[in-house]
Amino acid sequence: MKIEQLVTQIRKKQSFLCVGLDTDLEKIPTHLLDHEDPIFSFNKAIIDATQSLCVAYKPNTAFYEAYGAAGWESLSKTLRYINEHYPEMFTIADAKRGDIGNTSTRYAKAFFEEMDFDAITVAPYMGKDSVEPFLDFADRHTILLALTSNEGAFDFQTKMVENKELYKEVLKTSKSYKNAQNLMYVVGATKASYLRDVREIVPNSFLLVPGVGAQGGSLEEVCHYGLNADVGLLINSSRGIIYASQGEDFAQVAAEKARELQSQMAQELTKFGQNT
Repeated sequence: MKIEQLVTQIRKKQSFLCVGLDTDLEKIPTHLLDHEDPIFSFNKAIIDATQSLCVAYKPNTAFYEAYGAAGWESLSKTLRYINEHYPEMFTIADAKRGDIGNTSTRYAKAFFEEMDFDAITVAPYMGKDSVEPFLDFADRHTILLALTSNEGAFDFQTKMVENKELYKEVLKTSKSYKNAQNLMYVVGATKASYLRDVREIVPNSFLLVPGVGAQGGSLEEVCHYGLNADVGLLINSSRGIIYASQGEDFAQVAAEKARELQSQMAQELTKFGQNT
């Protein structure tokens, strides 16, 4: 998907919500466990209920890998369903890959060609030759982990290296990569105050922002520091939406939670003159 198409959907829906499909058999409503494919049944219901309120879906592949071949099949079915029924959706494989060049090429082929995702999350620690193979694919996007929302993010990402914070060096260096226009970045909402510095380095890039809501991040703060001329944000919410109810009304309640976020996003877009 071209970035222009994503921006069009954001403006049309007045939403930059990404729903994380981190589907866990131990957390989904128990009545679904009798289904032939409980994971897909859950995902399909969530997707149908929330598709008018969001612009992206992000399955975390670990939640599918944990169930072996059956889990991968559930993921494939989920992605095919999105692409066939809601082709305007931006799809992200939250796989956090990144390895030597020929291995990264195979990962890229798996997720971009075989599974047909629009984007994949990639760890930048191994450097240029581990990232550029993902960037070779036209209209596909590589989302680098820049400044994450987890507690251990400060172990390395904000460390000073030659008087420069490491995450800033990741951002600056990545801009020199071949096809760097296909880059996006993960910046956690719990690090919202850092977004000002992030935007000084990558003013035009899209940022995938986890951590709003359940992890304590503020949507208002993220928008204040992170919005750009093309909106430039995808706010991810996973468990706050998909596990909002354990009952048979789980999809309806998920839609209500998504609508709450979408409404707040529409207000922020209006505040910053981004509502057209």
